[in-house]
Amino acid sequence: MDTQILRARFADSRSVWIAAVAVPLLLLAPALWNGYPLLQWDTGGYLARWYEGYLVPSRSTVFGLYLHFGEDSSFWINLGIQALATLWIVQLTLRVLGMAQPLRLLAMSLALILTTALPFLASMLLTDIFAGLSVLSLFILVLQGERTSTVEKILLFAFTAFAAATHSATLAVLLGLCCVGWTVRPFLRGRVPVSGLAQGSLTIVAGAAMLLSANFALSGQLAWTPGGYGVAFGRMLQDGIVTQYLRDHCQQQKLKLCPYRDQLPATADQFLWGNSMFNTLGRFKGLNDEMGFIVLRSLAEYPARQAEAALAATAQQLTQVATGEGTNAWIGHTYGIIERYIPSQVKPMRAARQQQWRLDFTAINRIHVPVALASMVLVAMLFAAGLRRGRLDDLTLLAGTVSLALLGNAFVCGVISGPHDRYGARIVWVATFVLLIAAVRYSEGETEPDDLRSS
Repeated sequence: MDTQILRARFADSRSVWIAAVAVPLLLLAPALWNGYPLLQWDTGGYLARWYEGYLVPSRSTVFGLYLHFGEDSSFWINLGIQALATLWIVQLTLRVLGMAQPLRLLAMSLALILTTALPFLASMLLTDIFAGLSVLSLFILVLQGERTSTVEKILLFAFTAFAAATHSATLAVLLGLCCVGWTVRPFLRGRVPVSGLAQGSLTIVAGAAMLLSANFALSGQLAWTPGGYGVAFGRMLQDGIVTQYLRDHCQQQKLKLCPYRDQLPATADQFLWGNSMFNTLGRFKGLNDEMGFIVLRSLAEYPARQAEAALAATAQQLTQVATGEGTNAWIGHTYGIIERYIPSQVKPMRAARQQQWRLDFTAINRIHVPVALASMVLVAMLFAAGLRRGRLDDLTLLAGTVSLALLGNAFVCGVISGPHDRYGARIVWVATFVLLIAAVRYSEGETEPDDLRSS
């Protein structure tokens, strides 16, 4: 009997090491194949924050400092952190749900790597990997505190706060989840602990403080990252609301955009990042006040059209989940930032397959898109089925958390920035993860961990 126990423990230990080594390597397979971390158009804006010392729209200084920390390693330290954080959060989720087995972790991770955007998110120098991981870390911190140690709670708190500080949309989604938690808590028969909700809510406060502190340290301004009005303006322009406002008011109001009201680009991306009148009129510095004025006045004057556009944008964002947006195109801004501020990185960057136009997501998305769309529908159905049975077990709560996060992400990103595949792909993999958990639970006849069944 002792020999059998020792053999079992040795086999289990070996499985742990296999999972601990294999999963991070598989998560970083796209970067390893590329020969360099994957870059995106927005990467350069984050990299430049340390060097330029001023705030720019939608570019977190916290994430900029994080990237600067990894520069000397050609950013492989950053990718290592992202891969290990993914492994940690995924295995911790399985552990608190009573499903912690090394081979199960390896199998589920492999399924996610083959069918979702997860390895590309982990392999990229962008905030997107933290969007989905923070939803899981908040879920554990708020709802599974009794199954985590004090050290794990501290690490979860710090990780969630950091994730919130890396992107305003991530912060907004996490804030929305906490607000929903406080709202429904009285109706959930004690399933949502006050202490967990308090800790989760404080991560938002800590993330905001972290961002304000980094902004002050780098720019001398105690201010939020700018760009909210400009991004919202771009979405309204795309929906035709800006054109309508200019046509209705240019006779009475002297606005800089009035001479261009019949020449506005069709999309927000063309207006903000293309060769448009936005450049001629001074970009954010020259137009920020006017864009804010038009945004606020348009909200007041066209509420019905704004509501219709918001619903349409949210619905459209839910369907846009393809992997690779902004990665497989020319990203000259990021190249320029690296050449200007980190010349030692130019040679390996230029040698990477991505910069040789050898990165194509067409075949990949034949798998990723249907898996993502099906996962969103099925995880919502899983949540609805749990509510219908009247059993608020941990799987139902996880499915509900993820369903609300998907909806909140679609609303925040679709309404403020306009629908983009990148915004959907960065979080929808979590829905696939929940379905894998449900599939294992049901295939093995499990419904809840033993300690919850006995309570």
